[in-house]
Amino acid sequence: MATTPLLQEFPELSRLSRDDLQDLLDDPGYFQCIFHSLPPVEQLYQSLSELSTANEAIARSNLSLQDKLYQLRSETKDAFDEAKALEARWKVLDREQKELYQRFTPQFLLLRLRHATTDLDNASETLASSFVQSSATSNDASDVDEFIRQFREMRKVYHKRVMWGDRWASGQ
Repeated sequence: MATTPLLQEFPELSRLSRDDLQDLLDDPGYFQCIFHSLPPVEQLYQSLSELSTANEAIARSNLSLQDKLYQLRSETKDAFDEAKALEARWKVLDREQKELYQRFTPQFLLLRLRHATTDLDNASETLASSFVQSSATSNDASDVDEFIRQFREMRKVYHKRVMWGDRWASGQ
């Protein structure tokens, strides 16, 4: 029998007669039997079997790790949720801290000093006005001494505050 391209590619078929080759084409069962007995096909099925076995082993290994992975996922989610809650709490505390520190900034303290100075000036002027109006009705020496003591104290504090404010504003 001459070598044909078919026989060159599949030398296993060279032992079959022409009638057997015709039967291969006509009978699907015979074809399947011959096809599955070919060494390359047997190697393919062997490799497929080995890969399937390896795949099943990997799947069993993965399944054995499944509970641990679910537990880790749960722990990670809990830690993430806690971190988010702490981050939100941190933002609130940071805002509160800024609000608290706002009261102690140099500009705010200078503003408070100027308001207190103005309030003290108004209070001393009110005291003086009320003394002038009440002095018309009474001339008691103890009232005059008390007024002078209060007025001097208020004006002394007022002038100290004015000096502090001026020094602070000029950067001293």
